[in-house]
Formats: sequence, structure tokens, C-alpha cells
Amino acid sequence: MKETVNFLAIDLGASSGRVLLGRWDGVCFGLEELHRFPNGSIELRRHQHWDVPRLWREIKEGLARYADQFNRPLAGIGVDTWGVDFALLDAAGNLLGNPFHYRDSRTDGMMEIVFQRIPRQEIFEQTGIQFMQINTLYQLFSMAEEDDPMLRKADTLLMMADLFHYWLSGEKTVEFTIATTSQMVNIRERQWASDLLEQLEIPTHVLPPITPCGTILGNLKPKLMVEVGLNACVPVIAACSHDTASAVAAIPGLDDSSVYISSGTWSLMGVELPEPIINEQVLSRNFTNEGGVDNTIRLLKNLTGLWLLQESRRWWQKDGQDYTWNALMAMGEQAEPFRCLIDPDARDFRSPNNMPEAIHSYCQRTGQTEPNSVGAIVRCCLESMALKYRWVLEALEVLTNRQFKTIRIVGGGSQNRLLCQFTADACRRSVVTGPVEATALGNVLLQAIASGHLSDISAGRQAIAASIDQHHLEPRSDDAWEVAYDRFCKTLQGKFG
Repeated sequence: MKETVNFLAIDLGASSGRVLLGRWDGVCFGLEELHRFPNGSIELRRHQHWDVPRLWREIKEGLARYADQFNRPLAGIGVDTWGVDFALLDAAGNLLGNPFHYRDSRTDGMMEIVFQRIPRQEIFEQTGIQFMQINTLYQLFSMAEEDDPMLRKADTLLMMADLFHYWLSGEKTVEFTIATTSQMVNIRERQWASDLLEQLEIPTHVLPPITPCGTILGNLKPKLMVEVGLNACVPVIAACSHDTASAVAAIPGLDDSSVYISSGTWSLMGVELPEPIINEQVLSRNFTNEGGVDNTIRLLKNLTGLWLLQESRRWWQKDGQDYTWNALMAMGEQAEPFRCLIDPDARDFRSPNNMPEAIHSYCQRTGQTEPNSVGAIVRCCLESMALKYRWVLEALEVLTNRQFKTIRIVGGGSQNRLLCQFTADACRRSVVTGPVEATALGNVLLQAIASGHLSDISAGRQAIAASIDQHHLEPRSDDAWEVAYDRFCKTLQGKFG
């Protein structure tokens, strides 16, 4: 057996962050959580931001814990984060304020103003990216419209993962997969869409080179090594910096007959392709062509995921009802099926103060029976998510001219057996779950490839399969799902009642 090699995966999500030790023994991967910490927005001057100085302290704490507990040198460190958000640096490399949170309201109405200057079709023709007001394009445009002094002073823009890579290594680059989430990359050329940005008076001099997934950026800064207690050089590796790209890289068995769902706060549902699909059908359905491992394209739909239940649970906790996730699922399973259905991606659920009340209001407005219990809200959310997955599945089959037999669910949501079974039932497809830790495992396996410890992504996915337990769920025959899907599609079309 080969000597075990250690990597660190720094995995930052919208609600929490972690520093994980990834071990590769030549056959299987292992993961060990060294440090976990909360993440979320902070309010400054009526705007939502990320507290990146605190996140940086937590990352250094994770590095220090490795140095304290292990003597073996690290073969690599890599960071993955959510997409679209960014940091601005001045000419000296200093951070110009805390980066904005994608849910900040400053982008309200910005897409419509942009479309007055550049047709929607032209933006899509170049970028192939789904239209969402949280995209970097509209965030930057809002700053340009306001003549924001931070943007005027900025010398460099870095996406969130790339900011931490810069603080680790001193190298200013933007990795391909996370760059594509910005809606500022010409997806065919794999380069910044500079002419598009110039038309919107967004400065292009701030954009550093786009680097391929799996690039070794350099070594950990010597001063930082001393600070955290590491005593050997560590390569800093831009694996797939976008967390969904990293998760997709770690899906065993992903092939031409498989659809994936990376399930968490968001649900990212799609397929892996060699080239983007850019046409009127993709545009009209608002699908997206994001960068993937080995220069592939992830044709997918970005959907609201467990955010609905996470926010509902947070409200119930605030109201003194501290339900465990197991208790919520048990109540949902016992609740009346198909009492009410919602579009998880309706504006009503984007950032409400009271998610359960938002669900009640939606059902009332759409002429449906309102949920009458906590369990009814849980079931409403899960059934609606599963039905939205079916809508996306059918669209993917049309867009790709493929028939899909299997849905592969990874991420935290793959542990939600009720949601996974509902997905199998609603979509009438086999569901395979796992790995739960897809993002971190993808981060580690891509570092292993970059550092020469694995040959390619195919070998990496086979190694992931050997490292985890997967569960198979088959659809249960129930005509009620067909009736519910018809109701759900009418809801999407605005035909209520």
C-alpha cells in the first residue's frame, strides 16, 4: 500500500465553514473534520455583507489545528466556496471593505436596467449563464451605477475562494469554475467577456487571469506558515473553487444517463457536458452553462433547496420550538400528502423575515388550502422540491436530447431520506445518494490529481466510489404524484385554483 498523503480542504458554505483533513492512501479517501465554524451575513449600513476577516481567522485556526495534531507534511491546500460573490482589492492588495452578500438588496431592479442597454439574448449568447439578480454582473453594475468609491479605487477583483487563495499564497487569479458563475465569462472562449462589461461601464482592468481547475498557485506564504505552526512547504491548489463544481467532480457513476443534484441550501440539478448548449430553449427555461472539471460544462438549473426548511426551522426556534431535523422529517412524513404546493423559486421565498408565514401567504394567494401544522409545512416544502426536480429533469431531457435513468443526489440533502424518496417517486427514476461530503471530497481528489497522486478524474471518481456507502432508492408506484405534478405545473404557469 502506498504511503498516505494528506490534504486540507477548506470548504466554505453560506451557513457554515469547515477545514477538513483529506487522506489518500492510494485506494480510498478519508475525511476528518478539524474545525467547523458558522457563516452568514452581517448587516453594515443597511447592507448585507460577509465577515471575511472572521472567516480568515477561522481558516488559520484550522491550519493551526492540523499543525498541532499531525506531523506529516501537507501535499496541498485548496479552498472552495459559493459562487457569484467577490472581494475588491486596492493596488497594494488590501481588502476594500467586507464583500457584499448575494442576498443584499442593492441588485433589486438591476437586471431590468442592464437589459435596456444590452439585450438579454446577447448576454446569454456570450455567457450561457442563468439570469439571477445575485450574479456578479448585476452586483458590479449596481456599483458602477452608484459610482461606488470602492469600485473606483479597486485594482483587483477576486471571487470568494480566490480571495482566500490569495491570502494563502500571494497569487491573484480567478479559477475557471467559479469565474463562470459571475455571468461575465464568454463560455465558448473560456475568457472574460470584456466587450460585454465595457458596454456596461464595468471596469475590466480589475479582472485577473482565469486559471484552469487544478492549478498549483504556489506555496503557502512563509510568514503564514510560521503563524500557524506548519514547518514544511505546502502547495496552494485551486481545485474547483466553486463548491458545486467540486461536488460534481466527486460523483461516482456520473455518465450520459445520469442527472445530478447537489443538495443543500440550494439545489443544483444538471448534467455534465463537453460543450455549452446555448440556444433559445435553454434561454427560455433559464438554465445555465457553468464551468466544470477538465474544462467540461455543467448544464444545470439553480433551484431553491433546503433554504425553505432551514429558514422555517430558524423561525420556529426563534418562536421557542426547537425541532430537531429528525423530528421535522417524522412530522412531515405523517402529514397529509399534497395538501398544498409552492414554487420553491418564487420571489416570496427569496429572503422573507418569516418563512412559515411566507408559505401560508403564498398558499392563500394561490387559492390553495393552507398548511395547518409544522408537519404540513415540511411536507409542502419537500413535495414541492421533488416536483420542481421533475420539471427540471423533463427540461434537461429536451435540451440534451437524452433519456436519463438515474438521479444522483450528493451533499447534505442526500441524507434526507424523505426528500430523496419523494424525488424518486415524483421523477419516476432511480435515485442514488452519496457522497454526503461531495464538495470536500471533490476538493481533495482534484488536489490529488494536481499534485500527481491520482491520474485523472475517472480514477478519482472510482476511488470515491470505493470510499463511501451509497444508497439506492426506487420509485414507488403512486398515481397521486401525477395528479400533483399537473397541479404543480399549473402553479408554475400562474394558473391557480
